[in-house]
Amino acid sequence: MPIKHTDHAVQHKSTVPANENELVSLFVREYDGTPPGTPIEDRRAVLMLHGRTVPGLAIYDIGTGDYSWSRVLAHAGYDVFVMDLQGMGRSPRPKMDKPCNANPQHHSRVTDPNLPLTAPCAPEYKFQLNNSQSDWDEVHRVVEYIRTEVHPGVGRLDLIGNSAAAFALGPYAIQHKENVRSLFLQAPVFRPDGQASAPGTEFGAPFTMPVNTPPFPMNLGTKAGLKAALEAEAGADCPGQHGDDLDALVDLVWAEIMASDTKGRTWGKVLPDGRTEGVSRQRQPFWWGWNKQTVPLRGVLGGEVPVCIVYGDLDKTVTTLGLSVTELYKTVPGGRKLLFKVSCASHQWPWEGRRTTLHTMSKQWLKHGKVFGRETGSFHVDGNDDVTPLPVP
Repeated sequence: MPIKHTDHAVQHKSTVPANENELVSLFVREYDGTPPGTPIEDRRAVLMLHGRTVPGLAIYDIGTGDYSWSRVLAHAGYDVFVMDLQGMGRSPRPKMDKPCNANPQHHSRVTDPNLPLTAPCAPEYKFQLNNSQSDWDEVHRVVEYIRTEVHPGVGRLDLIGNSAAAFALGPYAIQHKENVRSLFLQAPVFRPDGQASAPGTEFGAPFTMPVNTPPFPMNLGTKAGLKAALEAEAGADCPGQHGDDLDALVDLVWAEIMASDTKGRTWGKVLPDGRTEGVSRQRQPFWWGWNKQTVPLRGVLGGEVPVCIVYGDLDKTVTTLGLSVTELYKTVPGGRKLLFKVSCASHQWPWEGRRTTLHTMSKQWLKHGKVFGRETGSFHVDGNDDVTPLPVP
């Protein structure tokens, strides 16, 4: 039986420098899968957060059947929430309605004979958009909204993050362990030697002034770029990774990205039938507080907040250019931690053929605090979901 969704507009006083102190509405979609009559103390709420370039619904609530990770979890009995941070999806996008504010290297994607520029131009807002503090503030506002306004009295939330969501959810769990039951990170971005704190502050201190590097608030993605990303991490020995038709998968994902971007879908090249293909407007953030110095702080992760990290063996996005999933696992201080490397899965795993394995792993984690019967350690999962130890150097 289908579970209906409810879309929430969560009122929040912005701490994004571009619209600081303005009252904004953060977008949150809810699928309430909790069985009727469940006592509030037994209700399990799950919050899912997007990464850097793809909004929440296009990651967690796409298509039909088992494509929608959020609906799979709702059918398993959880109350599931999918949120968009400012600058993404259906939440406000300050300073992003003007194409000049895009990365100048991306202006050709919206310049004549495309739309809406007639010539390249300098950004009017010469700063990045979001920062770590504003992201943490928005996650906290949504968590408190769920716990006090949607389901008053519900306990701590389970957090699920895709890719760069780790920058928000990891530090948030450290700072607000009273609100977090567990952390499940799919393909988390982690730079061991990344910036520990905001310039001139200590970890967790407020930070409200924009940093003048890089000097623009948004990037622009294209449909061709989305397809190239999928092709770049295709496995030669992984039939069915992208289903029967890669172009059909790209169409499906792109349609959901465009559905969440009323302005972006009017930009970009004009198709032969007169329609505009659209571009994906992506916030340009400045992050700190997620490196080998900060992950062990207060001994929270792997202790009071258990952590499960999963990624694909084809994932080049979070395993190159100074990024390391295994280093994140090693840096988590407590023993209640798991790491799984899964065959024939890439950074775009939630859309791929092995997404059902991802769904199974997350359901097991939420229900048991274990995955494939394991409670701690690092493992490899093959194409048959057989599990073997994975040494982490």
